[in-house]
Amino acid sequence: MKNRVLFNIIVRRYGLWIGAFLLVLITFFVVRSRRAAELDWQFVRAFGIRLPMRFGIHGIDVSRHNDRINWERVREMEADGVRLQFVFIKATEGATLADKHFEKNWREAKKSALRRGAYHFYHPTRDPLKQANNFIRTVDLSEGDFVPVVDFEVINGQSDETIINGLKLWLETVEEHYHARPMIYTNGNLYKRYIKGNLDEYPLWIADYSAKHLRNYNPDKLYLWQHNQSGWVHGIRGQVDFNVFVMDEYRLKDICL
Repeated sequence: MKNRVLFNIIVRRYGLWIGAFLLVLITFFVVRSRRAAELDWQFVRAFGIRLPMRFGIHGIDVSRHNDRINWERVREMEADGVRLQFVFIKATEGATLADKHFEKNWREAKKSALRRGAYHFYHPTRDPLKQANNFIRTVDLSEGDFVPVVDFEVINGQSDETIINGLKLWLETVEEHYHARPMIYTNGNLYKRYIKGNLDEYPLWIADYSAKHLRNYNPDKLYLWQHNQSGWVHGIRGQVDFNVFVMDEYRLKDICL
């Protein structure tokens, strides 16, 4: 229907033959642009997944579930011109828990010259101030590290008000300690319900495995995109979450100390 309307408009303005030629030309460029968009994704056999190649800074995130990691092999891995350049490491969870591999992962990631970041898994049923202090006790950040991250992916039956106010208290407490604005990691549904319109001032790291585009998120605040959870990396057992930095490369400093 849209093509028919467009054709009629062109014919009325330019005549039948010129109109037909212009329509063919427009169709050609539309198809080519769609194919170009598809070519942004490239299957990388070594990683076992497709990577969005229009972005140049790729990384992963890990936790105790990845067991012991050989960080030298992680850093040395290169496939189809892609090297991993950053890693986010789980540090804490709730009010008291610390990831059993955090200290070693944190130390070895730096030795491997990967830009590193630490995240806290947030539980809305736990005291947000105690959760913030759990992270602060566990994580020492250095210049060049990523800002702190709160991993928000469960609601545990809590009210919208409880969740939003709790997250805000965690973020403000951590920001005051590190003198850096933290980043929020979440998925598309939770972003729309709790973050958008309430915590828009914070940098965003979104998990969205079905996205063909990222138009649903604030382009001024979206820095990281977790696009796949099924990658493979030398030196790590099992599947790994893959992320990419979606801003212009000079904006990387916005989310680093």
